[in-house]
This record gives sequence, structure tokens and C-alpha cells, in this order.
Amino acid sequence: MIQITDAIAIAEREIEESFVRAAGPGGQNVNKLATAVQLRFDVRHSPSLPEDVRARLERLAGRRLTQEGVLIITARRHRTQERNRQDALDRLVELVQRAARPPTPRRATRPSAAARQRRLDVKQRRGAVKRLRSEPPPE
Repeated sequence: MIQITDAIAIAEREIEESFVRAAGPGGQNVNKLATAVQLRFDVRHSPSLPEDVRARLERLAGRRLTQEGVLIITARRHRTQERNRQDALDRLVELVQRAARPPTPRRATRPSAAARQRRLDVKQRRGAVKRLRSEPPPE
């Protein structure tokens, strides 16, 4: 079990990993070893996620989410397969933790009387500047 928060834990069988060849640093091994990790997690069908967290995770995932609702995280920063595996897992945990935090509701506010007055004063000054630019009326 991968512990995300106190209430959320993902079973390791829900995560599927595949290893592919990665471009970038790696020396002579770059064309021989499959060090990049492609982690897949089925967000829509996961029994571990509450419904509200699932909805926020789908929104946060963006382009990393397939049409079937599978989250794909590709890690290829490091030269070793193990470090890339850990990196992909850490990124998944961080993403689910962000989705688990409910957004703070927006509180409606009103501008203060002084702010309204400042706005009107600025409008008056701008109008006066524009009046000065115009051609004087004919006599």
C-alpha cells in the first residue's frame, strides 16, 4: 500500500509500470537499457479514491489523463531505472495529495468606500485630461 494521506492509500496492484528507452544522458547504456518509466494509474476505476478527490485529480492531471481515465506519468530524469521509478511514484503521490486538498471557497467582498472614491477621482482626472486634448468649441 502506498500511503497518500491519512485517509487515502493506493494499492500497489492498481499501479502499472512499463519501462522504455529514454533519450538524454546515459552514456553507452542509452541505447541498450530501458531506464525510463511509464507509470499508469486508472483514476476513474480506482476503489481507493473518494469521488471528490477523483474529480479534482482528473482536472489536475490535464493532458496526462487519457480518454479512458488512465493517468500516465513518464519519468526519465535519471540514468537508473530505480530512481526513475521512485520519481514517477513521488510525482503520483504529490498529484493525489494536491487533489485531496479541497479548494478554499471564495468569499465575496465589496470595495471599501475609500476605494470607490479613488476610482471616481481617477475617472474624473482622466476625463479632464481628455477634455484638454480636444479642440476648443468655435466662438
